[in-house]
Amino acid sequence: MKTAGVILAGGIGQRVGAGIPKQLIEVGGRPLLAYPIETFAAAPGLDEVIVVMASGYLEAARELCAPHGIRVIEGGDTRTASTLRAMEALAAASDDARVLFHDAARAFIDQPVIDRCLAALETHESVAVALPVTDTVVAVENGTVADMPQRSRLVRFQTPQGFRLGTLRRAYTKALADPAFTATDDCGVVHRYLPDVPVTVVEGDDRLIKVTTPLDLVIAEHLAARRPANG
Repeated sequence: MKTAGVILAGGIGQRVGAGIPKQLIEVGGRPLLAYPIETFAAAPGLDEVIVVMASGYLEAARELCAPHGIRVIEGGDTRTASTLRAMEALAAASDDARVLFHDAARAFIDQPVIDRCLAALETHESVAVALPVTDTVVAVENGTVADMPQRSRLVRFQTPQGFRLGTLRRAYTKALADPAFTATDDCGVVHRYLPDVPVTVVEGDDRLIKVTTPLDLVIAEHLAARRPANG
């Protein structure tokens, strides 16, 4: 059974304000994208790794991927479009194939998280990585608190998100037929369009921050300085 890892690096990351895609910003003396590439390339449970890169920056990604024999494809205008392009690149894979989708902005992925995802996919069709929330989370309408969910029931999603490829194909077939379809992640697509498929949750990692703002880059520098040489 084929097992693939997809690193989604198709975004530009304008909130960082660097003038280049945030995945190419140097952190710890190396492009941010180098960290997940090396971790995924070293993952013993993956047969193939694909990087989905922002348009206009494919050569930069290829330079990072070449030592590892990783394929680079061009991303779309949205995260969903990039996911669909990765699925097209895996068109020859069977529905039983397992695939992990990981946001390049969460650069400091480690092997145990990948291993937990792949282990869960042995018996489940859809897997999310998450950590419990530590802040109180509220829903606000018209400037006032409308709902205050019980914190013990809440988690915050990270990536990778893992799937049996056939499950994700079915979910997106239904989603793309919906004129009102929007998504920010792939587990949300499965949850909405395949409600009979449980999304299993495995433990994430505090180091899996998503680099979005200049402050996140400061934290990333701190994490890079303390990262083991083998990732």
